[in-house]
Amino acid sequence: MKNVESVESKVNNPQGETLAVDDLVNNRADAARAAWRVFAKADTRSKNALLESMADALESAASRIAAANEKDLNEAKTRGMDESKLDRLKFDEERIKKSAQSVRKIAQLQDPVGEVVRGYTLPNGIKLSQVRVPMGVMGMIYEARPNVTIDVAALCIKSGNAAILRGGSAAQHTNHASIEVIQSVLKEANYSADLIQSVDDLGRSGATAMMHAHGHIDVLVPRGSANLIATVVKESTVPVIETGAGNVHIYVDKTADILKAIPIVINAKTQRVGVCNAAEKLLVHKDIAQEFLPQVGAALAEHNVILHVDDKSYEILQNANIAGLQLEHATCEDWKREYLSLNMGVKIVEDADDAANHIAKYSTGHTETIIAEDYATIQRFIANVDSAVVMVNASTRFTDGGEFGFGAELGISTQKLHARGPMGLREMTTTKWIGYGSGQVRL
Repeated sequence: MKNVESVESKVNNPQGETLAVDDLVNNRADAARAAWRVFAKADTRSKNALLESMADALESAASRIAAANEKDLNEAKTRGMDESKLDRLKFDEERIKKSAQSVRKIAQLQDPVGEVVRGYTLPNGIKLSQVRVPMGVMGMIYEARPNVTIDVAALCIKSGNAAILRGGSAAQHTNHASIEVIQSVLKEANYSADLIQSVDDLGRSGATAMMHAHGHIDVLVPRGSANLIATVVKESTVPVIETGAGNVHIYVDKTADILKAIPIVINAKTQRVGVCNAAEKLLVHKDIAQEFLPQVGAALAEHNVILHVDDKSYEILQNANIAGLQLEHATCEDWKREYLSLNMGVKIVEDADDAANHIAKYSTGHTETIIAEDYATIQRFIANVDSAVVMVNASTRFTDGGEFGFGAELGISTQKLHARGPMGLREMTTTKWIGYGSGQVRL
């Protein structure tokens, strides 16, 4: 890459002086805010037209963006990136066109801006309304996820926000190509390209500066590894919406329909292993362990999943003599770990309450599934599990903004303030109160 400081001094400082990275990021955020103040006045029809143009442009530029992605993939392979991360990084023409389809879906969604959350008239006659308004300048720090660049840009446009993006070095060529397309569409529509910006050219220092841009960036959302998220939460002076790692559990109750359970487990674990809603732990009721574990073990073995199991599960599975099954004795660290690979923890539990207690101790609060037919057991599990999403007789892979009908998502929040679960358009707004009076004064 070119020297960051020399490039930035020419772009931002015609006199030739060099600015610190913090100042550079703050300047970009301030430019984004200026662009946002103009864009925030756009009506729904204008925003939807912009999104349709963005989808058209992405489809037209798919080969160019895919070529940039191929360069990122080759560099990542040279550095030894593992397969699950390479899958996240991959952004070929098919995935680009799917992203364009998501942009069109977002255009079709209801605009949350201006929605009245509640309203009433005070005894003195003042009419109060609480309405949804854009956040302002949203910062996003993410890793090797080039689709996120398009998702966030589209969600920000529809919700009336500006975006400062740090997509990481692994996807720098892809993100640059995508942002060029998005900014060209903004310019053609007579909006400032500063509305959607990147700080990728500033490296990790740019990400750190975003965390310190209090008063310049309104809210910061990290999306990626547990280490990335923890760093942003710890270091940021900007308000953070915390997206979480996914130590995701499936509990199979004694009342489960095994014919349902096995396909759910296989889908949740193997459909895409490197994503936060992939299942990482399998908890099995003791009364069905002898019957169920050999069946699900054989199915998982066909997908080359390595099982990290407790002692009781180990004995059952070893005695089953399943061809190709790879078994490891689970450690305490296994119960805490988000594998993001073809590995899965397996434990036999006493009942739904025991499963909920295990989840309470080790879960990251992302998604848990119960597979059961007994209504009372299902309801007790739902009540006892404190995660952002609880699924019943369905794969954990459905915890996704697109699957929830949001078109796309900013991320999946595991915190409890402002937003929880998949974050779509409404989660990208805040509210303000409007009071309509007729001359009232407070006595």
